[in-house]
Amino acid sequence: MSDDRLFHRIDDARDDLIALTRELIAIPTLNPPGKNYAAICDALDARLSRAGFATTWVRAEGAPGDSDRYPRWNLIARHDGTRAGPCVHFNSHTDVVEVGHGWTRDPFNAPVEGDKIYGRGACDMKGGLAASIIAAEAFITEHPDYAGAIEISGTADEESGGYGGVAHLAEQGWFDPSRVQHVIIPEPLNKDRICLGHRGGWWAEIETRGEIAHGSMPFLGDCAVRHMGAVLQAFEDTLYPAMAARWTDMPVVPEGARQSTMNINSIHGGQPEQEADYTGLPAHCVPDSCRIVIDRRFLMEEPIEAVRQEVIDLLDDLKSRRANFDYEIREINRVIPSMTDRDAPVVTTVHDAIRHVLGQDPTYVASPGSYDQKHIDRIGKLKNCIAYGPGVLELAHKPDEWIGITDMLDSAKVMARSLETLLLP
Repeated sequence: MSDDRLFHRIDDARDDLIALTRELIAIPTLNPPGKNYAAICDALDARLSRAGFATTWVRAEGAPGDSDRYPRWNLIARHDGTRAGPCVHFNSHTDVVEVGHGWTRDPFNAPVEGDKIYGRGACDMKGGLAASIIAAEAFITEHPDYAGAIEISGTADEESGGYGGVAHLAEQGWFDPSRVQHVIIPEPLNKDRICLGHRGGWWAEIETRGEIAHGSMPFLGDCAVRHMGAVLQAFEDTLYPAMAARWTDMPVVPEGARQSTMNINSIHGGQPEQEADYTGLPAHCVPDSCRIVIDRRFLMEEPIEAVRQEVIDLLDDLKSRRANFDYEIREINRVIPSMTDRDAPVVTTVHDAIRHVLGQDPTYVASPGSYDQKHIDRIGKLKNCIAYGPGVLELAHKPDEWIGITDMLDSAKVMARSLETLLLP
């Protein structure tokens, strides 16, 4: 059977897959601030050009974070078949989050230990990007007369919202349903699962205000940090219990993310932190400002305006009860939940491919956090989109992040088998 030959090609490419994954991990595309996007686009351009893809570079000028120092570069590579047919697009983000503490290996040396490749971005999601390239190359070699087109993109800024990457490309028409019909995003949701979508997100900064005074006479001032303490207590007493009681029908994993959640992303009040080599003492001041950033994840069943209003009502209630309490709230970003139907063509195709390759039916899941499907859905107006790729979701952003080599090979076979179904007559 043709897919047997196809799978042998992928197995034979094991060493190539490892080398490619390690090459991508070794490029420290840290975001923020958005380093080395041009370098990884260079690497992808060289690789995909050798495989016969035509490449296009797109800089997201004017997007959040884009600057001459940190330009937001994206690469789109396209390989056309011998006749008309649909376009299958594999989209992977190239950025990785900060390294953080707790690593026992060099995060950008990409050591191979047994069946694992370690490194920042190995799981999320350079392993998935490498697997999609191996899958596409094997398919094109085995079936040079296929119909339609294959696209592979490496895009910026997914870890900070995707506005310098997929959002910009969608605004420019790259994901218009007239030119792209099927999208697979190789995010690390496990090789035996199909991710149909994600929860929503609402980010906001809340500031409480006070009055500066000498720290020895705090009664002459008004401590903004104490006011923020009242906000945090109100969250504990009212908002967190309310969120814990709400559960979704979305198949969100892990189980705890099937309820509404909120993270306090950051908090700052009072004087700025001094440089590490500063040896002086702090000044004696009552802080007149305190700010927190909240990261509220909500469900398909929760309207975004209700999510926002719930926080405002809590703050207004404090204002009515607490002396001298005042606040400002500023929305930073909002993401509406996205879900693809289970009978969508890309879903049923990947379902059958997983069954064929792994000998089992996949599990349908939804992601606890958002990813670039939101822009393909809302801006691109393309609904036929899923996340499917190798990697264990819980390893993302963790120290000693890794990707399984066997998992990448199996996922590449699923992707290649899906191409056979979608692009062969």
